[in-house]
Amino acid sequence: MKKLLMAASALLLMFGALLPTNLKADAAIDEKLGVPIVVLGANLTDAEKESVKKSLKVEENDEVDMITVDGNDLVKYIKDGNSQARMYSSAKITRQDEGKGLVINIVTPDNITQVTNEMYATAMLTAGIEDAIVEVAAPKPVTGHSALVGIYKAYEVSGETLDTERTDVANDELNLATKFAKDSGIDENKVAELLTDIKKAIAEKNPVTREEVETIVNEQLKKLNIELNEADRQLLIDLMDRIRQLDIDFGKLSEQLSDMATTIKEKFGEIDPGFWEKVKQFFADLFESIKSWFK
Repeated sequence: MKKLLMAASALLLMFGALLPTNLKADAAIDEKLGVPIVVLGANLTDAEKESVKKSLKVEENDEVDMITVDGNDLVKYIKDGNSQARMYSSAKITRQDEGKGLVINIVTPDNITQVTNEMYATAMLTAGIEDAIVEVAAPKPVTGHSALVGIYKAYEVSGETLDTERTDVANDELNLATKFAKDSGIDENKVAELLTDIKKAIAEKNPVTREEVETIVNEQLKKLNIELNEADRQLLIDLMDRIRQLDIDFGKLSEQLSDMATTIKEKFGEIDPGFWEKVKQFFADLFESIKSWFK
């Protein structure tokens, strides 16, 4: 038994040493960017709040700023918002250094039924939110829209000032994206690709009229082989014409979306392709050694 315990201890120590250092826990507080901000939907029950915090990996003694988001916040950031709206989807926002980009992670994918990671990302960049790790959670099935309002509030709590015209347009963008995916039957990823490609084309061609925006929209719809009814096509043109008129660095926005996969690797670490083979061989060698001890 003593030999078995020694073997187990050796196993744990050696396996820990095998892990890349950038995958190991880092509990240090970033004194420049501040602690993570956790935004909870105001309509969550106490039990649901605990469930969400667990999903977001927020422990009792963690240093985080905890705030709630309600219908009054919805009205602040979104024109014609409903102050009586029910707010359930929640988020954890961890600020990053400039240039790190956005990393979005829906940690309860079965409970966020309409909004995808890419939809959150495109809307957040439209709103002017950059360089953060954002985790989204809900304790039960919801569309996921209210999490965006919570993210806006978290940014202002951390000292940022968001342009409410941009946050309103970003919300309309998110609504239109989910509408296309739900009502028009377009794949969610293809919707995000469409919105991104249109923005890239706007950045490259710098249209100055609604007619020029319409041409860009039609070109991208054709390119991606997406068919919209006339009403939805006009809604898309209207949205992109509004986005064209905002003070947005479209080149930077496009670059952020393209760099999203790289950002994930930088934050969570890209495992060496041979890492798991090394682990496999390590276990094989270790168990052979254990077997020899008992012979």
